[in-house]
Amino acid sequence: MSYQISVSSPQMSAANNTVFSPLTFILTGIPGLPMSNYWIAFPLSCLYLLMLLGNCTLLWTIKTDFTLHTPMYSLLSMLALADLGLSVSTLPSMLGIFWFESTSLHFDACIIQMYFIHSFSAIESGVLVAMALDRFVAICYPLQYASILTGTLIMKAGGVIFMRGVCVVLPVAVLIKKLPFCRSMLLSHSFCLHQDMLRLACGDVRVNSVYGLTAVILTKGLDSMAILLSYMMIVRAIMSTTSHESRVKAFSTCVSHLCAVLVFYIPLISLSIIHRFGKHLPALTHTLMADAYLLVPPILNPFIYSWKTKQIRRRILTIFHWRGAQRLA
Repeated sequence: MSYQISVSSPQMSAANNTVFSPLTFILTGIPGLPMSNYWIAFPLSCLYLLMLLGNCTLLWTIKTDFTLHTPMYSLLSMLALADLGLSVSTLPSMLGIFWFESTSLHFDACIIQMYFIHSFSAIESGVLVAMALDRFVAICYPLQYASILTGTLIMKAGGVIFMRGVCVVLPVAVLIKKLPFCRSMLLSHSFCLHQDMLRLACGDVRVNSVYGLTAVILTKGLDSMAILLSYMMIVRAIMSTTSHESRVKAFSTCVSHLCAVLVFYIPLISLSIIHRFGKHLPALTHTLMADAYLLVPPILNPFIYSWKTKQIRRRILTIFHWRGAQRLA
């Protein structure tokens, strides 16, 4: 559905000079498969339930166990909240396609979804930076750790990360809302992304492209550099210790965070490269990379930290053991 704004002169054909401003975008499922596919819908629903259960269990465990009320686990709670927000932003449209063949999404709703996806992505990137700095202080300045990373500082850092994600992405949504659209309204994903929407615009998109690139540099670009710099200093500090056992112990405290960084940035970088340089690749490649970018981190992060963090693993096992004992009683 669309409405028309004529920009033609009296001497020109209206059919060739009509700009369409869409009311709806058409979302795409998985290329080559029917829209309504229960073999895809059911596993996808299970993955979302697994993501919700994992992150909510993580949050509940950290909240109820007072031994986990430390800067590291406060940041882990922020990561879980960002993962929940990122997944919930895509949940309605993705499940709607495969369960109900609901492929139409209102223009404003598409912009709102795009805004939340990119905002939560920027927030998660910022949290990963804060967690890298937490590991840097813990390893390089262990005696000053408690005095440097206070609860107040962590709360302020969380507020800054949140506001940065909200404010940096807001102009992206405002700018794209002002663009005219005159091409096919068919998106290449089952959710709305900025790059995907921008390619359908028929107006001048230079400002949008420049600001979009600037926003990526100011968030993911600076964040990745900060994480890299933090780990360079961490490695230098670890290598300066003489005890092999101390080196292994220090490095083991960073494994969970390194896995979370790789799980977040590898799909993100791959998706960006494909959008920029992989236009000749099959549509299935674009779809799978975008799905991995939004689905993999929220699903894997709770398992990564539960597996590598003894306190969380012990707490979760205790909860399940207690509930099992209650049922037997």
